[in-house]
Amino acid sequence: MSARPKVPTQGPKPPFWRDPAKRALVFQLLLVAGVAAFLLTIIGNTQANLAARGITTGFGFLNDTAGFGIVQTLIDYSSQSTYGRTFVVGLLNTLLVGGLGVLAATIVGFIVGIARLSPNWLISRLANGYIEIFRNIPLLLQIFFWYFAVLRAMPSARDSMSFGEVIFLNVRGLYLPQPLFESGFGLIPLAFVVAIVASIALTIWNKRRHEATGKRLPAGWISLALIVGLPLGVLVVTGVPVTWEVPELRGFNFRGGITVIPEFLALWLALSIYTASFIAEIVRSGIQAISHGQTEAAQALSLPQGLVLRLVVIPQALRVIIPPLTSQYLNLIKNSSLATAIGYPDLVSVFAGTTLNQTGQAIEVIAMTMAVYLTISLLVSMFMNWFNARVALVER
Repeated sequence: MSARPKVPTQGPKPPFWRDPAKRALVFQLLLVAGVAAFLLTIIGNTQANLAARGITTGFGFLNDTAGFGIVQTLIDYSSQSTYGRTFVVGLLNTLLVGGLGVLAATIVGFIVGIARLSPNWLISRLANGYIEIFRNIPLLLQIFFWYFAVLRAMPSARDSMSFGEVIFLNVRGLYLPQPLFESGFGLIPLAFVVAIVASIALTIWNKRRHEATGKRLPAGWISLALIVGLPLGVLVVTGVPVTWEVPELRGFNFRGGITVIPEFLALWLALSIYTASFIAEIVRSGIQAISHGQTEAAQALSLPQGLVLRLVVIPQALRVIIPPLTSQYLNLIKNSSLATAIGYPDLVSVFAGTTLNQTGQAIEVIAMTMAVYLTISLLVSMFMNWFNARVALVER
């Protein structure tokens, strides 16, 4: 008979302090307890300091009268408005400069990034010079340059720079004609939306047709004609239901029209130009990440250089460009808080600045300001992640 195999017997359990799993659990509990104790200490000290200074907590101050004016407002506002209204005004001003800055920086960045790879020596050197100059100068200095050295050096209102006697630029800002809409104008925005929807449908249909038959229409030009032509056609048919209020010099300043304050212009130019220099390098690296075989294969099919760039290179480069591009968008939006250096009435300036100083509600004001920037950043990240997933390679 064969011998029965020996069954290994378990030795004594290790002590508690030698068990890695239990030891890790103890360390985690100690860390949580330490963090909780730290937070409780901070909260206790804050409550004691607020009570000693007679400062009440809460958000009731948002219903109090602000008592100060704001030079740029996208909604109705006066010195009799509430601090809550001040918060909304600052938020809208932040979104305005951030949104227009992202748009301008993207356009300029893509143009400069592509020009950086141009076979033309002069164009390539100019693009490289743009990138090296604006990328290596601190953003705050660029804001000061555009505000103090350029815009504050403009002539007075009486000696304004005139563009066609309808647009005026002086030390007090840029004055543009303001459209005054009349009855029937609502059809024009509707025509614009219809043109956009039709352009999207045309692009999708043209793509499917191209994949199925190899034939394609100039969908880009057709879409442009739709988006521009359809609203213009409706404008003419409805009898041009819009008039323009042209700025006029009355006394020492212009009246009427749209006023773009110099603080906005300086901040927008600095943010756009500065961020575009980084986006240009992202675009350049994304294009160079594409295999040369892709370009050579497209050229072997006798495709024009424009089609090679638009149909072969850029769609593949986007998969490399979008992740770092998201970071630049977030940086631009957060860098807009430097507006307080030149007095642009953004959220930090009018809410985290003036409102905080007048109310003393530091915790509430700073918490609301931080929550706004956090929310904007998360929304931008979510959208860019969705777009990145849309352009990602799909395995068949």
